[in-house]
Amino acid sequence: MDAFLTPSAAAGALAPRTVVGQQLAAAALPSAQVVAPLPAQDPGSLSTLASAQQALLSGSALGLAALACQRAQRRKTRGGRWQARRVGVAVSAGKVGCVGIVGSSGAVGQEMLKCLEERQFPTEKVRLFAKRAAGTVVKSKFGDITVEPFSVEAAQECEIVLMAVSGSFSEEFSPQIGGGPLNTAVIDNSSAFRYKDDVPLVVPEINGGKNSEAKLVANPNCTTAIGAMALWPLHQKYKLKKVLMSTYQAASGAGAEGMQELEDGLTAYVKEGAVSKPEYFAHQLPFNVIPQIDAFQENGYTKEEMKVTWELQKIFGLPDDVKVSCTAVRVPTLRAHSESIVIETEEPVDPAEAREVLSKAEGVKVVDDPASLKYPMPLNATGQYDVEVGRIRQSLIFGDKGLEFFVSG
Repeated sequence: MDAFLTPSAAAGALAPRTVVGQQLAAAALPSAQVVAPLPAQDPGSLSTLASAQQALLSGSALGLAALACQRAQRRKTRGGRWQARRVGVAVSAGKVGCVGIVGSSGAVGQEMLKCLEERQFPTEKVRLFAKRAAGTVVKSKFGDITVEPFSVEAAQECEIVLMAVSGSFSEEFSPQIGGGPLNTAVIDNSSAFRYKDDVPLVVPEINGGKNSEAKLVANPNCTTAIGAMALWPLHQKYKLKKVLMSTYQAASGAGAEGMQELEDGLTAYVKEGAVSKPEYFAHQLPFNVIPQIDAFQENGYTKEEMKVTWELQKIFGLPDDVKVSCTAVRVPTLRAHSESIVIETEEPVDPAEAREVLSKAEGVKVVDDPASLKYPMPLNATGQYDVEVGRIRQSLIFGDKGLEFFVSG
C-alpha cells in the first residue's frame, strides 16, 4: 500500500500500514497506466522536475515504499502480484530526481530502502541521512550510497523525504524540509502531526486524493491503520455507531529491540530453562501477554488505545456521537498485529452481505471459512499486502445492527 512507517514518538514503535502521499508514486512501474491528469504545478517549484506533470496512475505496483512494523517484509496481494493504487505522481521521464530517507540506519529506515528496491521505485537516486551511521556505505540496487549527516538543506535537495525518526525530531524538522526549491514532499509516520488540523492524516484507500497532495502528510498508528481498512467499507455501507476493539500486537510494534528481546527470551528458555530478564518491555513477553502498550492516560486508557479513538475520528470524519474504545495488548508473536472488533451500526447489517462488501474493498482479503479452519492469523498475514478479515458474524450484543470480526495485518 502507499505507505511508510516510522517509529512512534511515544511508543518507539514501528508503525504498520500507513501512507505515502499520492504525489509520490508508481510512475514508471511496469503496467502503470495514466487514467486522468491532475492540475499542473508551477514548473519553477519543481527544479529538476521542470517538465514534470502530475498524473493519476493505476498499475501493477505500489506507488512508494510501504512499511509496517509487523509487516516489514515483502508485501503481495492475494494473487501474489504487486497491486497498484491510484496515486498522483510528479515525474520527469518516468522518474523523480531523488528520494531521501531520514533515520536510514534504524530498522524502519532500512525497511524503507528495501521497499524502494523491491518496488523498483522510479527515482534517479536515493540519499540516506543518519547521525550515527554517517560516513558508512550502504550497498543497494540504487548503487553504493554513502550515509550523510542530516541537514534541512541536504534533505531539500530531494523531491520526496521519508521520515523514519522520533516524533520530537520530526516535529522540529519536517515543516522545515517541506516545500523549498524542489517543492519537497514529506511523509511522516511519527505521532508528531497526526492530530494537527492543518496536516492530513492519510490512508490512501480511505481519504487520499487531495489530502495526499500536502507538502507534509502524516500516517496513522499501526493499530488504527489495520482496523481502519476493514471498518471503512462497513462504515460506508452501514454507518458506524460504536466500535469496540481489542488488539493482539506483535513484538515488532516495539521495533527491532522488542523483536530481539522476544527471540532472546525464547532462546534463553530453550538453553537454560528460564526466560531472560526483560529490558525493553515492562514484563516478560515470552509465554505471556502484556495488557499495556504506551503510557496510561488519566482516563485509564493507554495512549496506544486512545490513538485508535483519535485517529479513526479524524480519518473517517466521525461525529462526536460515534464512540470508539480499544484495549491494546502485546502478545509474543514477532510480526503482524491482530484485532477483534465489535461494531454497532445505524443500518441493519447481514453477515453474508458484509462479507461481500469486504471482499470488494481495496486492500482487504476475506479469509472466513470456519468449516475449513480458515481465518485471519498473524502467521499468514506477515509479509502480505492485504489486511485479512474473518470470523464475520452477527453480534449477540447488538443484534441485527451489530457485527463481530477478526483482522490480521
